[in-house]
This record gives sequence, structure tokens and C-alpha cells, in this order.
Amino acid sequence: MASIFRSVLGLPVAAVVTVFLFLLMYGLVRVDQLPEVEESDDININFQRNLTDSEVRNQKVFERPALDQPPPPPPAINQQNFQPQVDGVQAVAPTFEANVDIGSGFNPDRDAQPIVRIPPQLSDFQRCIRSDEQKTERVVLEFDVTPEGQVANVRVVGSTDRCYERAAIRSAQRWKYNPKIVDGSPEPRFGVRTTIEFQVGGEG
Repeated sequence: MASIFRSVLGLPVAAVVTVFLFLLMYGLVRVDQLPEVEESDDININFQRNLTDSEVRNQKVFERPALDQPPPPPPAINQQNFQPQVDGVQAVAPTFEANVDIGSGFNPDRDAQPIVRIPPQLSDFQRCIRSDEQKTERVVLEFDVTPEGQVANVRVVGSTDRCYERAAIRSAQRWKYNPKIVDGSPEPRFGVRTTIEFQVGGEG
């Protein structure tokens, strides 16, 4: 009986506690109505990169390097004054020491005859030109002509300036001859003499 009496009394108390807890939880989770937000003009946010003067100054400016001016061309040599030519450097026809019959229709014999005479090259005697003064230098040569028409044994007989002798010898060594003919056969010709003239300097 006592247990039944306690159960009867505990039911109203449990109901009151349950209702109280329910109201408490309702109050906690209740959310009031939020106030309406007034509409306003649209706000545009733009992100733009602004370069300051310091950033521009920090940039490395590319400058084209200045090219060195080319040196002036060397003065040209007046080739008309110094370049040996047929008229400027003359090879006088050889002077033979003996009278030689150069042949006829009945006698086919003939003496050696030049067919190619190359004048001295400027590079061989340019060092000999010491001034612009116009002058003529001469070198007398003596040489032999082989049966093949080659010039051999070139030697200097005389000269007005020894500096030109080497150029004259080198020039004569390149000459070509028709060989001496005796009884229809080529033979060597000894002691052929010629004079080479160097006309240099002055205004050509």
C-alpha cells in the first residue's frame, strides 16, 4: 500500500517537472523573426593594380648599346703612280752583241725572240719608293735562254739603284722566249741583255 501511495503522489510531480522542462527548452530554441534589411544601391568592388613611381624606377630599362664607329679606311695608294704597267715599267728589247741572221725563206735559223715579258710587281719594289719625286730607275740584266724558251742564269750587269735589282730579276725569270734555232733545231742562247726601267713617283 505504501508503494502504491508513493506512485500516486509522484505522478503529478513528474508531470509538472516535464511541462516545466518542455517550456524551458522551447524558450531556448525559439528564434525571433529577423528584421528586414533595407535594399541599397549595388556596391561594385574593383581590384586594379596601380604602379607607383618606385615600381617603375625599379624596372630595368633596356638601352641599345652604342656601336663603336668603324675606323676610317686607310689612305689608298695611288696605283697610277706606283703600279707597274707596260708604259710605266718598260722592258727594252734585248740588245745582242753580235749580228745574227734572223732567217729568211732560204735560211730557217733565227735568234731567241721574246714572246712574254711580265713587268715587275709592285709588291717586289714598293719598299724602294721613298718619296713622291718622279724618277726613273734602270736595271741592266743579262741571262741565257734555254732550248725550251725558259730564262735562266739571270744576273745584274748594272743598275741606278740596287734596291730594284731583286724585282727586275724576279720579273725576268717569268719571261718566255722563242728559242734560238740553228739548222732547224733549238739551241741555248747565252748572254742576252735587256734593260728594265722603273718609272715611279710624281703625278701619273
